[in-house]
Amino acid sequence: MSSDRDEILQAVSSAVLAVTRHLSVREVLQVIVRSAQRLLDARYAALGVPDEDGSFAEFVAEGLTDKQWDAIGPLPRQHGMLGAMLRDGTPARLPDLRKDPRFEWWPKAHPVMKDFLGVPIRDGEQVLGIIFLANKRTPGGFTQADEDLLTLFAAHAAIALINARLYERGRELAMLEERNRMARELHDAVTQKLFSLRLTAQAASAMLERAPEKAAQELERVQRLAGEALSELRAVIVELRPAELDRHGLAETLRKHVRLLDRLHPSLVTFECAELPEVDSAVEVAVLRVAQEALHNALRHSEGASVSVGLAYEDGKLALTVRDDGRGFEQAESRGLGLVSMRDRAESVGGVMTVESARDRGTTVRMEVGV
Repeated sequence: MSSDRDEILQAVSSAVLAVTRHLSVREVLQVIVRSAQRLLDARYAALGVPDEDGSFAEFVAEGLTDKQWDAIGPLPRQHGMLGAMLRDGTPARLPDLRKDPRFEWWPKAHPVMKDFLGVPIRDGEQVLGIIFLANKRTPGGFTQADEDLLTLFAAHAAIALINARLYERGRELAMLEERNRMARELHDAVTQKLFSLRLTAQAASAMLERAPEKAAQELERVQRLAGEALSELRAVIVELRPAELDRHGLAETLRKHVRLLDRLHPSLVTFECAELPEVDSAVEVAVLRVAQEALHNALRHSEGASVSVGLAYEDGKLALTVRDDGRGFEQAESRGLGLVSMRDRAESVGGVMTVESARDRGTTVRMEVGV
């Protein structure tokens, strides 16, 4: 058993090292999964952290290729064995997972798993997640000693996971405090610029007839002040960008938002994303906000059965498309749909937004911006 303890200490040190290097929660989860897979010589290993909506906020796995992941599809929901373990909070060790009454089904592309060992990661009474292994490479499946070892490992993994979450939360609070400070400063600066802009415009208006040359000079000043105010407003947008963009980036933030809407609404809401280049912070915020507004309109007004969201990189431009198969609308009915604010957001970063809609033919909102 001393050799086992040496191995587990070595494996746990990897997870602890990940925390001390200030890595993200997801990276710590990956270190935990890889360590457990090596420690117990399993072909497959995974760790799921549940959310409050019946799915998993985080789910990492080892033993699957990217192609297999893509074929399997969305993250698992809290059903079957995973759901049972979350509810019971107790370990499960099975010679054949498929023969257990709690097992329900796998997606078509899911690899076949036989012998199974699952252990909850706990913080007191709270189940933080589940770590599970399948298909032990050594003949005979998982043993009681394996279960004891993984249970001990899970206790140490809980500490690593809690520490990583605390670190991320502390970093987010620090970033939020800094954002708020800068936003206040920028707000004051922009307010002063707009006040000056208004006075200068009034002066130009008064001079227009009796002193047109001076009026022209004042109008030039109006144009300059407007440009400065616009630049500072863009800076405000960057400073107030959602924290999710810092953690996950544009594509993953939008993917999570779409997944949540799909669970909350009867319409089928889907997301597709091609590989994207690095995108400017202000562009990310603008694209996310346009997507959110377009989704809100589609789900609230279209009465369609499905809404699709797409992100792609085409000819040097980032393209967002939000398309529904609902009832559509005529131009006269577009008031109240936030189209002006969406168009303004797109134009604030040099982009273009178009809307195509017709009665009973759905609506397509498209935004393109150079990156």
